[in-house]
Order: sequence, then C-alpha cells, then structure tokens
Amino acid sequence: MKVAVNAWFLDAPETHTTGSGQYTTQLLSALAAVAPDIQLEPVLPRRRGDWAKLYFEQVEFPRAAQRMNADIALVPYWGPPLVSDVPVVVTIHDVIPLALPAYRGGPRQRAYAGLVRAAAANAAAVITDSEFSKRDIVKHLALPPERVTVVPLAAGARFTPYVSADDLARVQARYQLPERYVLYLGGFDVRKNIETLMQVYVWCGESIGEEYPLVICGAPSTPVVSDGGEHLTLAEMAARLEIGDVVRFIGHVEEEDKPAVYAGARCFLYPSTYEGFGLPPLEAMACGVPVVGSNAASISEVVGNAGMLVDPKDARRMAGALIAVCIEDDLHDTLCQRALLRAAQFTWERTALETAAVLRRVYEGRR
Repeated sequence: MKVAVNAWFLDAPETHTTGSGQYTTQLLSALAAVAPDIQLEPVLPRRRGDWAKLYFEQVEFPRAAQRMNADIALVPYWGPPLVSDVPVVVTIHDVIPLALPAYRGGPRQRAYAGLVRAAAANAAAVITDSEFSKRDIVKHLALPPERVTVVPLAAGARFTPYVSADDLARVQARYQLPERYVLYLGGFDVRKNIETLMQVYVWCGESIGEEYPLVICGAPSTPVVSDGGEHLTLAEMAARLEIGDVVRFIGHVEEEDKPAVYAGARCFLYPSTYEGFGLPPLEAMACGVPVVGSNAASISEVVGNAGMLVDPKDARRMAGALIAVCIEDDLHDTLCQRALLRAAQFTWERTALETAAVLRRVYEGRR
C-alpha cells in the first residue's frame, strides 16, 4: 500500500513547536517501525505562506498523490483537499473554530474553516484523538460516527521520571526554579482558563504558596484575557488577584528542558476548558507527576485516575485538591504511581498500529 502524506508540517520551521508538527513527525516514525507494508511518501510544499498553504492543500498535494499512484492520501491535520482522485484519510484533532465562537476569527479564517469543513465530508475516513473530539466532529461536521475513528496520541519517549540530577540542577539554574513548585505549562488563549489557574492560588496561596509556588512557563508580559473580557498581561492579572508573591514566571521553556521542568514539579495544574486531547497533562504523568485540574472536554479521558479533576470554573475545589496532593504524601505517592501506569497506556506504537488499521480498512474497502 502506497500512502502519500501531506508533509506541510514535517519540515516547517515550527515542526517541533506545534502540535501538528510533532504529531506528523512522531506518527510517520512510528508507522515506519510497526507497519513495513505501508509505503509512506511525504509530499513537501514548494513554497511557504498562507496562500501557498491553501494551494498546497487543495491543488499541489492531491495532484502529487495522483501522480505517484498512491492508494491513500493521508492528511495529518485538518486541511484535506475538497477534491481528490485518491481516497483521503484526515486527522482532525479538534473542531475549535466551529465549537467555540471566540475562535472563529475574521472572514478569511471563517472561509477557510468552511472549506475544510466541506472537504472533511468527502474524506474516506477521519481519525481523531479522543471520544470527546469524535462527538464534536459528528456534531459540527455532520459526519456518520462510523467514519470517525478515535486514535489517542502519546507523549514523546523523552518524557520520563528518570531525569538525571545534573539535568535537574541545570534546568533549575537556567529557569531559576524554586526547590519545590506546582507547574503550569500550556497556552494562554481563552480556553486555557488562565484566570481560574491564578484564582486557585487566591484560595490556596496562604496555605501552600510559600512552600509550593505556582510556576508558569511564560513571560510576565504574556497577554491574557480575563473572564470578563479584559485584556491584561500575566503579571497584571497576578497583581490584581494579589498573588504576585506566590507566582513565578519563567518564560519560554525549550523542548529539551521540558522533561526536567515537569519532573521537578510536585503537581501539574491544568484548568483548561476545551482540549481535543491534552498533551501537557499526559507529558506530566509520563514524568511521574500527578495532575490537578479540569474535568472538561477530553481531559478526564487522558488523566483517568491519575489526578484530581473538578469543574473548570471551580477554583475553590481545585485549590482544595491541590492542597491535598501537595501536603498528603500518601495521596501524592499513589497518584504518582497511577500517573506512570496511566501514561504507559499511551504510546506512539499504539497510535501507529491503530492508524495503520484505519489505512488498511480504507485500502481494502476501495479495492
């Protein structure tokens, strides 16, 4: 079976910093290892840019797939061609532009969302990351449920609790990390629920803030939006909530340093309101760190019993859970063990095997 792969994110400058880039890289590597019968043929774009991306997705890639006599055209992100002579399998991680009004953007963004929405209806199969995303896809794209297959993602192999003392010391010095801390690593857009993240420390700052300050992987000048729609910086929001003394902003964390930053944390705090999957909690668990956060969207599918999850807007209950995990050693140790066991269920080998099964099913169905 020959599979042409849309490789827009494979060699882009942002390959290692975007979810689509990491997914494409990890998936193709794992597929090559577990499915030698599948011949992967990446198709690279000839130019870059917004309009070049659209042309590549809709014209250049499907034509290339046809020229190489591919059996399947694989698009590892939500950008399938509207017309393709080769059966298309597309991965749709989430449908945020359709599900969340705040993300619909301007006329150009809405037009693009309409195009890929229509194109998804023509796909032979859709892969997505979670049952939550599948329900959203069925709802917003009006696709038959049997055409959508859930294939979970995985954390990279570098995310492990076995971080050397030298690496921990190096990262602690580089980012001026406290000896003990609670960690937030993720985005800062509206769905990440940053005001609730900080409100947790309004409730628990006096009891654990000095011993376990909140470390946020971002610069103090990072723009955020309050629940009331006000535009602030992270530092301004912390000051307004009067928690500046128990919050540390450490700036951007390099990819190679993330495992040590995770591993040094007592707990990972993640109050996001919408995730198609949620890799940061899984990466934390793979490093042996328990999760306290939101039970919204797909997060409970990922975290399972390896954390304490509550309503995403209930900062008080989230603070209570965080206090318990930080100060009760038995509870913390139990959740750490569960975190490692839970994370071990998500591997790129599993992702590749289940993706290969979808590709084979489409191939056999079109023969």
